[in-house]
Amino acid sequence: MRVYIDSDILIWHLRGDTRALAFFNELHGKMEFELWVGAIQRAEVVFFMRKEEEKDTLLFLSQFKTAVIDQKIVDLGGILYRQWHPSHGLDINDALLAATVMQTGGKLYCLNSKHYPMPGIIVERPF
Repeated sequence: MRVYIDSDILIWHLRGDTRALAFFNELHGKMEFELWVGAIQRAEVVFFMRKEEEKDTLLFLSQFKTAVIDQKIVDLGGILYRQWHPSHGLDINDALLAATVMQTGGKLYCLNSKHYPMPGIIVERPF
């Protein structure tokens, strides 16, 4: 099963949060999971890392497959954004990740489930 990790969890892990480390250690012990990140979530981490963080950050991210954003995902993301932005403040990054999960299947872990109110998507809080 694909398991998508939102950027908030990635960032907490990179900042040394022990809860995030425990979560990733637990996932690594389960062979039935494939670890994935959305392309935009990877970009959120890579674009804002400092030079001295580059080696460790890229090594950490190498443990994840990065989902491609194609036309179907962009178009679905646009639908989700227009539907959920007014009531939930959904942003483009979250709309594209939700669309990615909807198109490819799997589960999404994030720290703020309010960002993913759409039915048909499995969202869990890791800690």
